[in-house]
Amino acid sequence: MSVSEIGIICISCRPVVSLVYPLYASIRAIETKSPIDDQQWLTYWVLYSLITLFELTFAKLIEWIPIWSYAKLITTCWLVIPYFSGAAYVYEHFVRPTFVNAQKQSVNVWYVPKKKVTFSEKDDIITAAEKYIQENGTGALREIIDKAEHTGMKPREHYGIFENEYQY
Repeated sequence: MSVSEIGIICISCRPVVSLVYPLYASIRAIETKSPIDDQQWLTYWVLYSLITLFELTFAKLIEWIPIWSYAKLITTCWLVIPYFSGAAYVYEHFVRPTFVNAQKQSVNVWYVPKKKVTFSEKDDIITAAEKYIQENGTGALREIIDKAEHTGMKPREHYGIFENEYQY
């Protein structure tokens, strides 16, 4: 196999490695309840954005580096493949310390109010119940259910899942 053939293979597999698989894995991560895979792919996209910004900024210089496409492919594989945890390593050792130190010295101009936690889906309620059972045991959950039945607590009628959402 010649060098030009290897180059063509690298050029054709780079989008698959750097975009297609991470997009697929990100969608799967969104659909799971685990924050670990969310963190892996958010970290990857932060690093991918930094690499893209670097390439755009230094495009004229990078043109003169003959092995750039190979180095980028190898680096991207290292970042993407979960076995290596490259994205987590780079983020924890380089990006996070830089960002955290810069954030301590600056004022946060972006105010994002904390979301009010409400159980809007059946899965959320089940997840919360499972977590409560895991922390306090099944007896504690049974006591809450018995107490609610004993005091005659009934679901509010004409209300939606939010406190101020009245259904007419």
